[in-house]
Amino acid sequence: MSVTMEDGIKRWTAKRKSALVVEIIQGKTSVSEASRAHDLAPSEIEGWVDDAKKGMENALRTNPLDVRQQYEKQLKDLQEAYGEAMLELRARKKLQALMEREDGN
Repeated sequence: MSVTMEDGIKRWTAKRKSALVVEIIQGKTSVSEASRAHDLAPSEIEGWVDDAKKGMENALRTNPLDVRQQYEKQLKDLQEAYGEAMLELRARKKLQALMEREDGN
């Protein structure tokens, strides 16, 4: 780990998170090594890496989205996924009811 990454970090500030993510992207460490070294869940570190990639992608756009636009887009995507999941759930329940009716006759 680099000099900026001291052992026993109590609070993961954005600066510390970004330093760790940069080390992972540069191949100086891996998610699993960082997870073990800092007693963090690999999924948490992977989330930081994903967030960093999204931030980089947005920063490199010709017309970057502001934070509000990013959250609105994310909310819209989640609402669409939720709607699709609800439709699928309703369809499965109707199919189940039809199958139970056929079995009962």
